[in-house]
Amino acid sequence: MAGHGAPELTVKNAQDLRVAVVAAQWHTQVMDGLLAGAHRALKELGIDEPTVVRVPGTFELPVAAKHLADRGYDAVVALGVVIRGGTPHFDYVCEAATLGLTQVSVNTGVPVGFGVLTCDNEEQALDRAGLPDSAEDKGHEAVTAAVATAATLRAVAEPWR
Repeated sequence: MAGHGAPELTVKNAQDLRVAVVAAQWHTQVMDGLLAGAHRALKELGIDEPTVVRVPGTFELPVAAKHLADRGYDAVVALGVVIRGGTPHFDYVCEAATLGLTQVSVNTGVPVGFGVLTCDNEEQALDRAGLPDSAEDKGHEAVTAAVATAATLRAVAEPWR
């Protein structure tokens, strides 16, 4: 199971963090599940008014994430899905999204939650989308990871008391 060994993250005092979610539009059912999971996590963390931005596809996530990171958000969460087809397009989009989102995070210092599903088929994507019958909730996980990292960065930036 892919989630085996995942940490149980406890995030405290995150309600004042500014969080943006950027989500692709391809594969509506999967994306609806990822976004619902992201919203559940944000609500659990006390973040009531996140900014949500939609872009056409996963390839466009890095540029939107960079724009949001540059606008003062404490964390950005990127949600998308790429399903393998019969051409190398899958490899190019997955690599571009992964490297692009990593570059945004490292260059801006803003945590970027990686909620991009890279699946061999639609069944795998649905199983990770946080839907009622899904085994995993990657939208929720991506928010929790990004917000936990933002909270950690804020804690280490504050003077010792």
